[in-house]
Formats: sequence, C-alpha cells, structure tokens
Amino acid sequence: MQAGQVQAEQRVPFDDRGLAYGDGLFETVLVRDGKAQLWDEHLSRLERGAEALCLAMPPRATLDALPERCGAGLSVLKLIVTRGSGGRGYRLPAIASPRLRWQAQPFTPSSQRWQGVRVRHCELRLGLQPRLAGVKHLNRLENVLARSEWQDDEIAEGLLCDSEGRLTEATAMNLIWYRRGRWETPALLHCGVAGTLRAALLQETGLDGSQLTPLVEVEAKPGILAEVDALCLINSVQGVWPVLQLDSAYGSVQHCWKLNDHHLALQRLAHPFLGYPVADTNGYFVNESER
Repeated sequence: MQAGQVQAEQRVPFDDRGLAYGDGLFETVLVRDGKAQLWDEHLSRLERGAEALCLAMPPRATLDALPERCGAGLSVLKLIVTRGSGGRGYRLPAIASPRLRWQAQPFTPSSQRWQGVRVRHCELRLGLQPRLAGVKHLNRLENVLARSEWQDDEIAEGLLCDSEGRLTEATAMNLIWYRRGRWETPALLHCGVAGTLRAALLQETGLDGSQLTPLVEVEAKPGILAEVDALCLINSVQGVWPVLQLDSAYGSVQHCWKLNDHHLALQRLAHPFLGYPVADTNGYFVNESER
C-alpha cells in the first residue's frame, strides 16, 4: 500500500457479480479534510442507480462514516457497490447480499487545465439504453475503448456521441457550453453519466454571474459547437476545464476558442462547490494556498 493511502478490505470473491458482469455501481468523491464535496448529489445518484438496477443501498450511516476516514488534506474516495455473489448465470440471486468496497487516495487536481485544454472527438459511439441513462454503473467498457483512441498527453479528453450522433459526454467528464445567451448541456436521456457537479449546476439560476440564465438540457449534434462562445468540461473531481482547441478524431483542428469571461464565470460558480480557487480581478489562482 502506498504512503497516505487508506483502504478497506479489498478481497473480492471470484463469483462476485460486479467482477463477473459489472453488476453494480460506483462513485468517485472529492474529500477535503474529511468532508465529502457534493455528498448529497453523490448519494442521490447512487440511490437512483440502485433503483435502476433493483439493488439494495448500503446503510446511510455506513456511507456517511467513510469521508471522515479519509483524514486531512485532499483525497478521492471511490465507492463500489456490487450485488454480491449468487444467482445462476445472469439470473439474480433470490436473496442478494450486496458488497460495499471503498478506497481513498491523496489527490492533486490538474490545476494547469483550469486555464484551458485541447480535446478531440472520439470515433466510438455510445450505445442507447434509456434505463441506464445517467447511472454510474460498473459497465464502462465503452469509455475504456474511447480513451484508448489517443495516447497524446497534450489531448486532455475525448468527446463522445451516441449511436444516433448526439453529443453526450466526454470519456470521464460532462459537457457544458455557452450559446446564444445561455448555458447548455446534453440531456442524457439515452445514455451517459449524469455528473454530480452537473447536477449542482442544474439547480443554479445565475450561471453568467449577472443575469438569470439557467443551465438548459438539450439534444444536439456536434455541429452545434461551431456556434458556441465557450465550451467546458466539468466533473466533481477536476472542476471546470475550459476547452481552447477541439480536434477531429483524425487530428485536424475543428474549432478554437480564447479563454474568456464565460469560462471564468462558470469556474467562479462551480469551483466553490469543490473548494477550488477561482479567477478574480487580480489574476487566476492556481494554488489553494494563494487564496
């Protein structure tokens, strides 16, 4: 075990259904000094996923006790809930005994990417399954294959469409853009993971910092990105990454943006949910100690 790492008993039986079939859920939670960020949003998504999979939730008291066990500093807590063992083949066990596994590790965000990233489109298309849309289940093979499409460290993420060509998400982040005076994000009605930072922003009403311009869920094809004033990637671990360059799946440059007030306004709203620094009139704080 590495220094600073905290973990529970990790031994998983060979017949665990999460290992065998991906029959389970997971959450990846940012924890600051023993306090989970966006904890209610994470537990709400876990509960929605458990309902979709007809899976029993771990006791709330058990879950609530975990962030404190992460200790001081910044860490990422990963929770995995499987249906446990049992059942014949794909058939569910008559009485399931779900397993909870967790692990926490020290974490440092990619703060240089708060000032802008380069991304690309992916060739892979996500399959449609409305019953699982939004759920963070263990079947993430599509994301693994999409991420395998590039090895260039200069490319921070890959954008994914579903099999009907609709913009859906990035391999590990949600999409949000500013277009025609409002913020928009893919609706995730057919597939994709509904992120917890995305969920928090959907409850906000002043995303531009001055006017009441709520985040709106839309269905859109990639061509819409030619019309946007700002494109960002977001999640509850890394925060907000402004996109400055978008490449095709074959390496050609499709769109470029300069870091602008829309990007920074979104960071000013989103980063306090995670305890991350934001831009101010004197410059951009990249280190927590400079706040």
